[in-house]
Amino acid sequence: MIYSMTAFARTLENTEIGTVQWEIRSVNQRFLDVNFRLPEMVRHLEMPLREKLRNKLKRGKCDISLRLSSDKDNQQQLAVNDSLVLALKQTHQHIADLVGNNDTLSTYQLMNWTGVLAEPETDEKARDSLLLEQFDVTIDDLIKGRAREGEAMKDAIIERVENIAVEVVKVREEFPAIQQWQKQRILDRFEELSLEPDQERLEQELVFLAQKSDVAEEVDRLDTHLNEIRRILKKGGSVGRRLDFLMQELNREANTLGSKSISPITTAAAVELKVYIEQMREQIQNIE
Repeated sequence: MIYSMTAFARTLENTEIGTVQWEIRSVNQRFLDVNFRLPEMVRHLEMPLREKLRNKLKRGKCDISLRLSSDKDNQQQLAVNDSLVLALKQTHQHIADLVGNNDTLSTYQLMNWTGVLAEPETDEKARDSLLLEQFDVTIDDLIKGRAREGEAMKDAIIERVENIAVEVVKVREEFPAIQQWQKQRILDRFEELSLEPDQERLEQELVFLAQKSDVAEEVDRLDTHLNEIRRILKKGGSVGRRLDFLMQELNREANTLGSKSISPITTAAAVELKVYIEQMREQIQNIE
């Protein structure tokens, strides 16, 4: 399977701790670069979250955010420390009697007294386990999206590989005729000038020109690189760097083919090769 580095995933779930929403945005990057935006209360989860991501992704820039919100209907009431309230009330009354003061202790004053009201304790271990589990689901969704786009890229690359193969076959089949055309062009030039060439010297020059313009090695290497691309795409996995290297090799052979060109056929083929290679390179920049 081929994976793109560009994808987006979002999961939203209502849980006992409220609504949990994970978002992961992934774009192409030479290495794995991760940026988290987490609520302060769960900031300690960043390291295990990074480890989970590292185990499943190899490349890409990932922006990850977590949103936690409590449903009003599910909010628990604040706990009231009954014994403290009674103690405060009795103490206030006792002091009021001692000083002869009839002031009363208001409900507002009691509610603001430290320790009277307390938020219900949260099971942090259960909460963290739930968040990590939901993060796994989000990563899996992201990978599925990367896989779908990766398969589309694979098809586009294979199409261009086959187009290049057609151009390579064309050059290989036409090359004998090109060499013959080159030889005849030289002979015609001698005839135009009414010159009688030295046959031995002429043969030497023709051999030299044939060697200089021979693209058999370049054509063979192009075939080898195309076969390697097919093999890598079939194998799948994290292949972006290897494919990028092969694009450089293909481009080098296409440049050499163009520099050795002595006919419109090989020149046109070299131009077509460079177009297809550039199109593949653009796709490969997004492959993991």
